[in-house]
Amino acid sequence: MTTASTSASPVLPDIEQFSSLLQQHGIHTALQYLNSRTPHRYTGVFRFEGDELRNEALYDRRDPVNVVHGPNAPLEASYCVLLTRQQTPLEITDAATDPRLNHLTNKPVLSYCGVLIRDNEGKPFGSLCHFDMQRCQERTTDLPLMQAAADLLYNHLHPSPAK
Repeated sequence: MTTASTSASPVLPDIEQFSSLLQQHGIHTALQYLNSRTPHRYTGVFRFEGDELRNEALYDRRDPVNVVHGPNAPLEASYCVLLTRQQTPLEITDAATDPRLNHLTNKPVLSYCGVLIRDNEGKPFGSLCHFDMQRCQERTTDLPLMQAAADLLYNHLHPSPAK
């Protein structure tokens, strides 16, 4: 789990709120909190499984009650594959004009903001991301909170055995 450093201190109250919601109300409510801070419609947790991107949880601002999971997708056809390649957070404001996405022919998601979720050994496990089919404002200010939340999400999905 990531600990807050002096440079990340402005994130501390936000990650404490996220952590509290995750522990008390579960992943969907915690994703709702993250989503409330962004213009993106969706906030999701995805797991890398071979060449597939598996949805673990999804929050949809327009249908928060009925949508709790999204479809799986081929990893190579997703923006999350770029996270695995560059190993750093990724922000796409407009997929139609972003040269990093030239290899994709089908781009239904126009705006994306994501971070890697790493396992306890530091290996990529999946992604935490905001995304939308409409163009959204840049959200680089969300990245420190998303990175801290990613560690908490991994530990929530894979709790360590009690000693």
